[in-house]
Amino acid sequence: MPDEHKESETVMAFDFGEKRIGIAIGETLLASARPLATLDAEANDQRFAAIGKLVDEWQPARLIIGRPAHVDRDAPHPLAARCERFARQLAARFCRPVELADERYSSAVAESRLGGDKRKNKARLDAEAAAVILQAWFDEHHAHSTPPAIGH
Repeated sequence: MPDEHKESETVMAFDFGEKRIGIAIGETLLASARPLATLDAEANDQRFAAIGKLVDEWQPARLIIGRPAHVDRDAPHPLAARCERFARQLAARFCRPVELADERYSSAVAESRLGGDKRKNKARLDAEAAAVILQAWFDEHHAHSTPPAIGH
């Protein structure tokens, strides 16, 4: 009888920004995301070096990148093309599957989770937004997966 249980995979998610990149981590078995880090470097070589260290440490099976979209119209968001380019660069550099995920409302949800002074939480906000993106990805993929068979 084939084993219907999938092994857990580590998944890393990114909330890409021109000034900062929020990063979150989670496991598919638990389907739970948590904030990991915020990168403040603006230079690409510094960003990819820091991401490389995290990829080496956590060994994610796949990478999820938040893709911004307007809530009220179909026109592309100004950062969407940059996020897509970032996703292609991650795929090429780290040889892992990369998926784009809708990041609408992720920053607003992250802000409400953190509460308090927005300026004090700025460094944590991007990582929290990445966790929101990853949790939404888990929720969507977990809802579409077939639960493991019980019994024999």
